[in-house]
Amino acid sequence: MTTAALEPRAGRRCHNMLNSLHATHYFSPDLGRELGALGITHPRAVNFAVRAAALGPVGAGPVAAAFYNYKYALVARHVPAVWETAAPSRVLAARTRAVDATLRRLLGEEVLRSAEMAEAARLALRAAEACSREARPLYAAHADLPVPEEPHLAYWHAATLLREHRGDGHLAALMSAGLDGLEAVVTHTATGKGMAPKWVFGTRGWSQEDWDAATDRLRERGLLAASGELSERGAALRDEIEQETDRLDRAPYEHLGAEGVARLTELGGAFAHAALMAGAFPADLIGKA
Repeated sequence: MTTAALEPRAGRRCHNMLNSLHATHYFSPDLGRELGALGITHPRAVNFAVRAAALGPVGAGPVAAAFYNYKYALVARHVPAVWETAAPSRVLAARTRAVDATLRRLLGEEVLRSAEMAEAARLALRAAEACSREARPLYAAHADLPVPEEPHLAYWHAATLLREHRGDGHLAALMSAGLDGLEAVVTHTATGKGMAPKWVFGTRGWSQEDWDAATDRLRERGLLAASGELSERGAALRDEIEQETDRLDRAPYEHLGAEGVARLTELGGAFAHAALMAGAFPADLIGKA
């Protein structure tokens, strides 16, 4: 009996479905409510706290390094001060409560208790068994956290592991390509698949002047056309970055196998679509303008 080979972009497609559901809590009112109860009310402080809490009470330097595309001055405005308001362990517990409330609201109790959710959790956790800690700080930190017992929270936890594993590898690919944090964002936005500039300014701390300077640097390198669109060379570089990210992130999906990846993509896609239809994300989040 032969085992079907994993298609080159199968892992990427699967990751996209899992990451979509993972990301819902960043835009959820439940997160603001739970962190607000701890005394963390600024939206940027909330974001830095929940994603960095697994690292422990670190300073601005490690957070800026691990997040890559945030302006350091913005990070330093909130970190490490946020840990004086609430310890990382309390933030992690609040994050779990927010995720639980968010998934119950977006997907409904029937989906959360379904056999499909339990199956998705098993598949995603199996894939995560093959993730590696080396040079992957955000993945490694989250991998040290316990797996929740409830299937929907176990699924979200596994999706987080797979997201951060791929993300850490993606940063290595960006650095190898010679793109700094903002240049990476500008080129991603130029593909039409990244955050609209206004969301970058509001959440990453960059200004229009910063954006324009990064755009000029990319034009000088021949990666952007005068119109602001990716040049042929720029499009090729973005494709190379994604292919290298795929290569660095291939192990979890090879471990799961083609059949398992296809099933997890199907299940994850259904959950992500349901969340999207329930209004999980702002309508103007993605775009070039």
